[in-house]
Amino acid sequence: MSAVRPRSLFLLLSLIFFPLVALAATPTLGPVRDPGEMGAGGLLIRADDGLREAPLLETDVAIEVSGLIARTRVTQRFTNPTRDWVEGVYVFPLPEDAAVDTLTMRIGERVIAGRVEERARAKRTYEKAKSEGRKASLVEQERPNVFTTSIANLGPDETVEVTIAYQEDARYDRGRFSLRFPLVVGPRYVPGTPIASGFAGTGWGVNTDEVPDAARITPPVAKPGDGREHPVTVRAEIDAGFPLDSVSSPSHPLRIRAQRGDVYAIGLDDPDAQADRDFVLEWVPAVGNAPNAALFRESMDGDEYALLMVMPPQVETQATRVSRETIIVIDTSGSMSGESIVQARRAVREALATLRPEDAFNVIEFDSGFRSLFPEARPATPEAVARANQWVEGLDAEGGTNMLPALVAALQPGAESRAVRQVVFVTDGAVGNERGLFSAIERHLGRSRLYTVGIGSAPNGHFMSKAAEFGRGTFTYIGNPAEVVPKMAALFEKIDSPVLHDLHVDWGDPSVESWPARIPDVYAGEPVVVAARLPREAKRVVVSGKRGGEDVRLELDLGGGADHEGVSRLWARRKVAGLMDSLHEGRSMDEVSAEVAAIGVRHQLVTRWSSLVAVDVTPTAPVDAEPTTRRVPSLLPAGWDFSKIFGRRGRRERADASPAPMAVAPPAADAVAIGQQIASVRIGRLPQGGTPAALLITLGASGLGLGGTLLAFASGRRRDRRAEEAG
Repeated sequence: MSAVRPRSLFLLLSLIFFPLVALAATPTLGPVRDPGEMGAGGLLIRADDGLREAPLLETDVAIEVSGLIARTRVTQRFTNPTRDWVEGVYVFPLPEDAAVDTLTMRIGERVIAGRVEERARAKRTYEKAKSEGRKASLVEQERPNVFTTSIANLGPDETVEVTIAYQEDARYDRGRFSLRFPLVVGPRYVPGTPIASGFAGTGWGVNTDEVPDAARITPPVAKPGDGREHPVTVRAEIDAGFPLDSVSSPSHPLRIRAQRGDVYAIGLDDPDAQADRDFVLEWVPAVGNAPNAALFRESMDGDEYALLMVMPPQVETQATRVSRETIIVIDTSGSMSGESIVQARRAVREALATLRPEDAFNVIEFDSGFRSLFPEARPATPEAVARANQWVEGLDAEGGTNMLPALVAALQPGAESRAVRQVVFVTDGAVGNERGLFSAIERHLGRSRLYTVGIGSAPNGHFMSKAAEFGRGTFTYIGNPAEVVPKMAALFEKIDSPVLHDLHVDWGDPSVESWPARIPDVYAGEPVVVAARLPREAKRVVVSGKRGGEDVRLELDLGGGADHEGVSRLWARRKVAGLMDSLHEGRSMDEVSAEVAAIGVRHQLVTRWSSLVAVDVTPTAPVDAEPTTRRVPSLLPAGWDFSKIFGRRGRRERADASPAPMAVAPPAADAVAIGQQIASVRIGRLPQGGTPAALLITLGASGLGLGGTLLAFASGRRRDRRAEEAG
């Protein structure tokens, strides 16, 4: 019996322990599953050693409307079907003017309430709880309409419910109230030069000098057809305070039940509804019941707050129409593919149909670059309009959403000097550089007015509304083809009507703080809406402005009004928006961030610099457990073409194109739904939420060790053979 040589022993130990090291470092999700073993729905992810289960998500939305104020609770249910302790990270949308004030975390029968802290402090509170094995939840604002929820120490097979709540006021336009609840964050274009940053985030985007938080606003996207589901339920109750003529939704089929006292209960009439498009709810007062003014009040900490809505008197449309210069911009990027580009082309045709021979016009299309139909705006002769219609009909959607060059070009005045210059911007707003765009609008607007038209199932509401506000215009949403004609007609009816401008609200007391500080122009059918902190003794308010060369003055008695909880937070939300706007006027980031954080903590609001955090007092995770970060993918918005977003670069390179890169990104986990034929779907590898540096280092070191061992073994074998031959 021969003795075991040292190098052979080393080799033997290496071969024994290498698989164990590799196995221990494998980022296990759930148990390895065969699709045939799954009796219920679920999601399997391709890992190194087979298919494993991934975390799940469900969302319930409950909306209560009282008067013109809505209170919404959003419950997100996270289930961890794995054998690991994980940290879940989920990026989700909310309305751009939502005042988020409440967070609760439910684990079994225990309910933990959250509190608002300054953002950096809330983050430290969360990280400390995570390191101590306690459950914690953190809600942070990335944009006014994009938020992130993080859940720490979600145990194997455990479910946690996270509920957030917010206030908002309903939009009132042309006799119709509406609420828009976004359900999906669409992939966004990220221009700029990549930059190094300490905390990258969990998204697919790379932080750049133009979008320094790109990694936080680009959640992974599930590939359509791979079985990823995100079920959603929506319930609403409308108590408007007056009889309604109709309740409807242009986005979803509804079940509507009239209750006593003109109260309506609404639910989705689709048990399989998915979070892949905005939910829109509309209600119309019965004839003669439309409000001309509404006042809601709340007392808090010795202060009195008020939310005032005033409908200016209606006027007849001008009999004499002045000639105008109209620049129509159409987004032809990849996110506009499918149904969106069809709607956009039709919207442009409707805009072209409003032109008259005395007008001048041009059309600009953009994706990674931009292109104008004519070198300069030209008279809207029948021949020119016909050529434009033909040109627009040939437009397709592909490439990046490099909006800035097209926007600046549209706002540049040419040789035309008509009294009215208007820019109609048709897009889904799928961009991450909103701040740069708003600054560009302020710098280049001049005598133009900017009207945004949001297209598709999930437009970027923050960009649409804010761009129109900076552009002294108004915004319109078009969610499906049936809305194109009536909504474009309504938009141009507004444009042709006199605008109420130079608005001023006088509360009769200089101590009153009213927001917005600069009231935007009001178009036909729109109300003036302001929030104020005022003394109790305030008795009257005067709203004045100009329209069509005439002075408009409305005087209202502040007596009465309805008490309503949350008015103070709507005031605080408007003040925060005003402070954020002041960044474009030159105020320093340090000043604004400190002021916004203080307002957030005082009024318990989530802002850019204040966050909601909830922490369980009892540690539940094992001491040695290191939670693995798992990103929860979003669905692709309905009607979007995955290959046009992530598939390839723009279709053409133009001399006038900006060199900004297309937002090419890896999709979310390539996954296979249970019950699908494996052979019929592409199964890829799981993209890791947190960078698996330890795993890669371990595998790399093990691989080097094994390689070295094999080389040493082979070298030793050669020396032994040479020694035997020599002997």
